[in-house]
Formats: sequence, structure tokens, C-alpha cells
Amino acid sequence: MKKVGDYFPEFELTNENGELLSLNTILEKGPAVLFFYPKDNTSGCTKEACEFRDSYEQFNSLKTNVVGISSDNQKSHKNFKDKHQLNFPLLTDKGGKLRIRAGIKTSFFGLIPGRVTFVVGKDRKIIQITDSQLELSAHVKNAIRALEEIS
Repeated sequence: MKKVGDYFPEFELTNENGELLSLNTILEKGPAVLFFYPKDNTSGCTKEACEFRDSYEQFNSLKTNVVGISSDNQKSHKNFKDKHQLNFPLLTDKGGKLRIRAGIKTSFFGLIPGRVTFVVGKDRKIIQITDSQLELSAHVKNAIRALEEIS
């Protein structure tokens, strides 16, 4: 897996509205939080996404974009976003290609895609990583802590 200090790989992925978003576009405002999650509308992923949603003001005050990424398709992302009133884009990583480039491993004997959050600076360097399938709230807390340290 990529490490703190490594450059996060450049990408272009489609969001829930079918629009292409690149890492460079996401980083225009400032740092980014890229959270990779296993699947839309599952209990753990819903809880995690809603924690990011509920922390929007904190991320906004730190001039940080939050982006969710999974291999689910555009229609699934649109449904998930609308159902839970998510206030950030959800990107489709078709076939898990970006997940592979970022070095994210599967968990539970290769059955479930890893749950990993990267905090990425404007320079594309990774500032912080949270890799935990079960400690869902750690992803938001660790990202905010890391962003506060650099602001």
C-alpha cells in the first residue's frame, strides 16, 4: 500500500452524475480526503459515509474536499447519495483499478474490498492514511486531526 509521503496516483473517475473528476481538479481547492469503501448501502459503509456527511462543515473550514470511492456504478452511487443526502461526490472505480494502484488490499480472506482513507495534500503527497475495516469513526477523526495539524 502507498505510504505517508508517497504521491497519490493521478486519476479520472466518473461521479454519480456521470461527470469525470480528476485528482488535480479535486485538489484545486486544497487538500482532499479520499475514502475508499466496500459497497453502497451496506450498514458499515452507510455509517462511514454519514459520518463524513455530518463532518462537512469541519472539512469545509479546513478547505478540504471529501470524496467517496467504490467500485459501485453510477446508478448505485446516485441512489446512495440521494438516500442519505451525502454532500460530496461518489466516484466509480470500475474494476477496482485505482484501488489496486493505491495498493489497497482486500480484507476478510480477500472477500471484502479494503476500507482505507487517504488525506492527500495539494501537492498530491499522502499526509495521512487510515486503514480499518471495523473502526469506522477513526476514518473521519484521523483525517480531521491530520488536516488540523497542517492548517
